[in-house]
Amino acid sequence: MASPIQPRNKIATSRFAYIDWMRGLACVLMFQTHCYDSWLSPEARQSRFFMWSQTGGMLPAPIFIFVAGISVALITVRLREKGIHRNSIARQTILRGAQIFGLGLLFRIQEYLIGYRWVPWTDILRVDVLNILGISIMLMGIFAWITGNNSEDKIDSRQIAGGISVAALIATITPLVWTTHRLRFLPWPIESYFDGVHIFAEPQSWLFPIFPWTAFAFAGLAVGFYLFSDFAKRQTALAFLFLGAAAIFAGIVSMILDRSAVKLYPVYDYWHTSPNYFLLRCALLIIILCLAYFWCRWGAGEKGFSPLIQLGRTSLLVYWVHIEFVYGLLSILPKKRCSIPLATVGLVIIFVSMVALSLARTSWKLKASRKRSGAVAG
Repeated sequence: MASPIQPRNKIATSRFAYIDWMRGLACVLMFQTHCYDSWLSPEARQSRFFMWSQTGGMLPAPIFIFVAGISVALITVRLREKGIHRNSIARQTILRGAQIFGLGLLFRIQEYLIGYRWVPWTDILRVDVLNILGISIMLMGIFAWITGNNSEDKIDSRQIAGGISVAALIATITPLVWTTHRLRFLPWPIESYFDGVHIFAEPQSWLFPIFPWTAFAFAGLAVGFYLFSDFAKRQTALAFLFLGAAAIFAGIVSMILDRSAVKLYPVYDYWHTSPNYFLLRCALLIIILCLAYFWCRWGAGEKGFSPLIQLGRTSLLVYWVHIEFVYGLLSILPKKRCSIPLATVGLVIIFVSMVALSLARTSWKLKASRKRSGAVAG
C-alpha cells in the first residue's frame, strides 16, 4: 500500500498520480463498505442500497493487491536502472513484504487485545488482507530475482510474460486447492493461508488466502512492467489504450468461457474460485487503472487538491485507523442500529477525518525529511 517511488528518468511524481488515485478510490470504497456494514440496522440491511454498497466492497482488496504489484514493478525498474544488483532489489522487496506481513499480525493482535471480551483468540491467526499483501510482495521479490538475470529488454519481456503466467497458474489451481485437493494434512492456521479455511470445515470466501488473491498481485506486476517499459514511456497514452482494449477483450473471453459447456473442474464456483471470474475482475481492475490514468492526465484528477490521491499516499495508515472508528470500541456510531442517512453522516465524518489524518502524516514526513536534510547539510 505504499506510494509509488519516482523512477530514475526524473519525470515528475505526478506522472504516476493515477496509481495513488486508484488506491485512494479503493480507500473510499472500503470506507463506505465498512461503515454501512457496521452501523446499519437489520431493517436497513435489507435494502437495495445496502446490497449495492456491499457490492462496491468487492473492489478494494483486489485494487490494493493489484496496485501493490504495479508498485513493486516500478520500484524494481527504478532500482535496476540505477544499476543495483538483483540480489539487493530482491532483498529490499522481500523485507518490505515481511514488514507488511508483520504489521498484519500486529493489527490482529491489537484487535484481539482491544476487543478481547468478544473476539476469539483464533482471530489473531486469521488470514486478512495485510497478511496476504505482505506474502504477495515477498513472492514478487523472489520472482523478480529469478527473472532478473539478463539484459534490460529481455528482463522486461520475460517478467511481463512471467507475471501473467504465474497469475494464470494461481487462478487455475485455486478451484482444486479449495475443493478436491485441499491441504487438510496441514494445521488449520497454515492451511488457511492456502484456502482460507480458518477454524471452519470449509474455505471461507471472506478471507484472503494465497489462492486466488496472490494472483492479483502478479497480474499487477505484469501490468506494471508493461507500463514502465520503453514503449509505454515513449507512447504512454497509446500503451494505456492497448491495455484497455486488451482488458475489454479479456472480459468478453471470461463471459464466453463461463457460458461454455466445457467444465474443467469437479466443483465450479464462479463467484469464489472460478478462473473466469478472476479474469473478469482483472479486466475490471485494468479498466479502472486506464480510466484513472486518463482522468489524472486530461480530467480533473490532479486539478487542485485531490483527496483520493492524498488517501492513496497513506492507504496503509487510514486502513489501520478507520477500522477502530467503524468496527472497534471507538466506533463513532452505534453498531447495527443506524438508519441509512445517519450512517451516511458517519461515513462523511470518517472520510474527512481520514483525509485530515493523511495530510497530517504527509506533513509530518515532509518536516522530518527537511530536518534530516538540514542536519546533513549542516
